[in-house]
Amino acid sequence: MAVGSETPDDDSWGLQDATDDALVRRAKLRDEAAFRVIVDRHGPGMYRYAVRLMRGSTHDGAEVTQEALISAWKSLPTFEGRSSLRTWLFRMVHRRAADLQRHRRPVPIDDQLLSRVVRPANDNPLQDVLDGELLEALQAALDELPWLQRSCWLLKEVEGLSYAEIGEALAIPVGSVRGHLHRGRRVLAERMARWR
Repeated sequence: MAVGSETPDDDSWGLQDATDDALVRRAKLRDEAAFRVIVDRHGPGMYRYAVRLMRGSTHDGAEVTQEALISAWKSLPTFEGRSSLRTWLFRMVHRRAADLQRHRRPVPIDDQLLSRVVRPANDNPLQDVLDGELLEALQAALDELPWLQRSCWLLKEVEGLSYAEIGEALAIPVGSVRGHLHRGRRVLAERMARWR
């Protein structure tokens, strides 16, 4: 089951409009077509989160996402629905990424990378945001954040989860989510001040 498969088979065409709850019920009964729709629906966000969490590595992001989806398939019969399916899947990604990260040594960040200035956009006002150097610097700054601050920031700012959903995904209280976000935003604002 590939993330973002383009052509669902005949069994999954009727499931495209099904709610997550309906898909979970079917997938708990080992309905692969229902799980394929879950993967198509939530896999891209899981992958995006995994890549950013794994310091921009598409290889590691794909590995983490695949492991999370395998875990989700195996654990689905025990999913009780106390959180949304999306939140539960992000929790799976977070756990797999944490497992992989634990076995790695930190990579030092070159401070010169953060000191570059973006050239002004002449013909496209969105160029400042889309400029590769800015995104590279943002990823480097994110990489310097402690694990939970980075996780909270990505889930809030990139994936749009609520504080409660982030708390459920990371198994921490909402107050801790707010604290990690506050500290993470402050550090990012300091590190990215040159880009304003």
